[in-house]
Amino acid sequence: MKARLVAVGTGMPGWVQQGFEEYARRLSHWLPLELVEIPPGARGRGRDPQRAAAEEGERVLAAAGPRARLVVLDGRGRSYSSEALARRLEAWRGMGQDLAFLVGGPEGHPEAVRVAASESWSLGPLTLPHPLVRIVVAEQLYRAASILAGHPYHRG
Repeated sequence: MKARLVAVGTGMPGWVQQGFEEYARRLSHWLPLELVEIPPGARGRGRDPQRAAAEEGERVLAAAGPRARLVVLDGRGRSYSSEALARRLEAWRGMGQDLAFLVGGPEGHPEAVRVAASESWSLGPLTLPHPLVRIVVAEQLYRAASILAGHPYHRG
């Protein structure tokens, strides 16, 4: 099983790339995690933000892969403790599918993405900047995998 983090937005600051790469590297022997960046839709004066979100959604779904289990990152989704996320990761492994974690653009996910997704994961009640979400998801997946492996990283 492998995973993709499909995120709307390109040209992230170096610290975002470094943070994501650090946790993806640590995670690599338990769950290879690839980042796929999706260019944001055109926004601005005279442009429809919902149309931009719909176009982003189409590109997100295409990048996720045809057989991956889709998990949208959304504040209205299900929250997990670290231990509960480890159990969820174990269940995902048991399904034998690749995973695609989806991060939307400024308007969030369009309905088509929500409908296509198998589940929705909330990182908590705070609104996080989308670049930071990339690092948090990678770190939490690493933490969950380390819990399952009995690794001392998680001492909570």
